[in-house]
Amino acid sequence: MILIKNGRVIDPKTKRDEVLDIAIKDNKIERIGKFPITSEYKNIIDASGYIIAPGLIDVHVHFRDPGFTHKEDIESGSLSAAKGGFTTVICMANTNPIVDNEETLNYIKDKADNSPINVLQVASITKGFKGKELVDMNHLAKCGAVGFSDDGLPIMDSDVILEAMNKAKELDMPLSFHEEDPALITTAGINEGEISKKLGITGASNVAEDVMVARDCMLAIKTGAKVNIQHISSGVSVETVRMAKKLGANIFAEATPHHFTLTEDDVLEFGTNAKMNPPLRTQDDKYKIIEGLQDNTIEIIATDHAPHTFEEKNVEFVKAPSGITGLETSLSLGVTNLVRKGHLSIMKLLEKMTINPARLYNLDCGSIEEGKNADLVIFAPNEKYTVSEFASKSSNTPFKCTSLYGKIKYTICNGKVVFEDVEE
Repeated sequence: MILIKNGRVIDPKTKRDEVLDIAIKDNKIERIGKFPITSEYKNIIDASGYIIAPGLIDVHVHFRDPGFTHKEDIESGSLSAAKGGFTTVICMANTNPIVDNEETLNYIKDKADNSPINVLQVASITKGFKGKELVDMNHLAKCGAVGFSDDGLPIMDSDVILEAMNKAKELDMPLSFHEEDPALITTAGINEGEISKKLGITGASNVAEDVMVARDCMLAIKTGAKVNIQHISSGVSVETVRMAKKLGANIFAEATPHHFTLTEDDVLEFGTNAKMNPPLRTQDDKYKIIEGLQDNTIEIIATDHAPHTFEEKNVEFVKAPSGITGLETSLSLGVTNLVRKGHLSIMKLLEKMTINPARLYNLDCGSIEEGKNADLVIFAPNEKYTVSEFASKSSNTPFKCTSLYGKIKYTICNGKVVFEDVEE
């Protein structure tokens, strides 16, 4: 048994916020309260001064397995997630082969069985990511896919989207959309604006995102499907989602830590480690994203963890792949840039990283309740540290060497300690 003593227990589902003990037995939370230390506990964790929260849930990661395991694989991605306080992640389908078939899905599920955390997988919406023909959504759902996404590529055919939404509504499963019209993008990964002009690059206009978000919001209103707008970056898109919600759409939206922390100006300092799709945009867009987080237009914080090797990123900007790693800095960026700056309460931040992601994907986790699986993160909200070593295979992040608050001390998944901060 494990006894966690004297931690500030924060559970966004029940709105609990008090200093308590948690007893863990047989992978479950046995009791929450105040308990004496006895010999029955084999591991006693002193959480004085720390926050105990539900294990974090990331609905948008790329573990690159199968096909691109020189960047990341399920084992290294899981260790990276555990170091960041995550106990459940949902992997995207843009692997090689693409997850549009039972065989590839089963390969990932089999490898995930050996993971220290819960690794779940979406299937693609269309066969081969070609945007033309739907996968067998019924069959892949029965095989264990938790949702559907062609993340990385937009689906341009509105009729295909409508068909997918109707089927997803029938299955009560979410669709997650990457919203960028390639016809409106010259160079991906950098905002079309002042910084791209300085660099002599014609980039990706926010309207490339806005037109796709507007279309899918309208189709979501029509169908009633559960739709997730991924990695929202444009202030106009935030307003569109806000309007669609008012009109009754069952829409979720996710924002990444880099989009609420950085702007296009940071490309000048960080180069290709600030290149991602959709790109970092203006200060006004960043503030609109923060406003969306504040009023729950944006309910979810997700990393879009996208590992690339040093060699892949260490080229001229237009040739570099888009994407950055994010699992190991996500919570700290939220604590540092949202909570400490007064934009969100710690309860609200954790809500967007636990119970709201669980609700999107119909998962029975994301809370601290007796009888539930013991998936927990323990962190020090006021401890400042410098981002340095990574558990991920890759370290393509602009946040390397950055000082942040909110150090992860322990991650517990299914009642087992899967990460412990060992002081040097």
